[in-house]
Amino acid sequence: MSPEFLLTAFIVCVSPGIGVVYTLSMTLGGGLRAGMLAAVGCTLVTALHLAVAMAGLAAVLHASAVLFQTVKFAGVAFLLWMAWATLKGQGGMDIRAAEPGSAARIVWRGILLNLLNPKLPLFFVAFLPQFVPADGGARLLVELGLGFTAMTFVTFAAYALAAGFARQAILGNARVMTWLRRAFAASFAALGARLAMERA
Repeated sequence: MSPEFLLTAFIVCVSPGIGVVYTLSMTLGGGLRAGMLAAVGCTLVTALHLAVAMAGLAAVLHASAVLFQTVKFAGVAFLLWMAWATLKGQGGMDIRAAEPGSAARIVWRGILLNLLNPKLPLFFVAFLPQFVPADGGARLLVELGLGFTAMTFVTFAAYALAAGFARQAILGNARVMTWLRRAFAASFAALGARLAMERA
């Protein structure tokens, strides 16, 4: 893999998005284990989107305005629900020290959050081919995809570790917790608004 690909993939992965916000909120609410499970869920769906893109289904999604809009607004609705649940501290989205739910539930929520983002498979269609020469073949495409997926997990895990180390200090400050809950809620709402503005 070229240094250019690794650098670009790192920038894409480290940029705050749905997966980062979810991983951080799960870590602060349920500890490092919950954060790592969130990272697993977000990474699994990245691999799924990659497979979809490589199978050519992203082109179908791009060509079908109705399908794109359906998936998009389902994602917007889910993000807005996450914003409301975080703001109100409901269930697994309560970022106070609490039991965030079963491992399966944490992973599934991470999958669902990113699964309802139709731009991910389109991103892979636009992003990966730039680093594959005309005679590169499918094998190189798979290698780049697996490299991107691995970097995604490492990045999310690093976010979880950072939040895990700071968790006790943050949880002990009521004022910080209030603003943090608002910040996470605003982040989910902003991501939903950004997704609503996306076009195929």
